[in-house]
Parts: sequence; C-alpha cells; structure tokens
Amino acid sequence: MTKKIKTVLLMLMVTAVLCAGTVSAHQLFRPFQTTCQGFCTKKTGCPNILGCACVFNNPGATVGVCNFIAAKPAK
Repeated sequence: MTKKIKTVLLMLMVTAVLCAGTVSAHQLFRPFQTTCQGFCTKKTGCPNILGCACVFNNPGATVGVCNFIAAKPAK
C-alpha cells in the first residue's frame, strides 16, 4: 500500500512540474509590448502600457506621437 501511495505522489509531482514548464514556455513565446512609440490619433490611441499616452503638438492636431508621460514633481 505504501509503495502505491509513493508512486502516485511521484507521478503527481512529475505531472505538476511538466505542466508548469509548459505554461512558462508558452508565456515566453507570447508577444509582450514594452515600448511606447509610434503615431496615434484620438481614435486609435497608444499601446496599453503604464505611462504611455498620445501627445499632440498643437491643440487642433489630429495625429500625435506615443510617448511616456512623467508625473510632475510635487511642490
């Protein structure tokens, strides 16, 4: 009985390790965007990255540039 329990536990551990390795490998091949660059409009916007926003040079401009926006320091 003890040998069967040890065998089942070993198989569960091996299965868990293989599943974790598969998930990690899958995540490595997913595209992940970390850059904030390119052109944008009010309709298209910029990539969904923290601090990335569409910057317009003129108030009436329709095309802007994606750029990181830094917070102003507190006075």
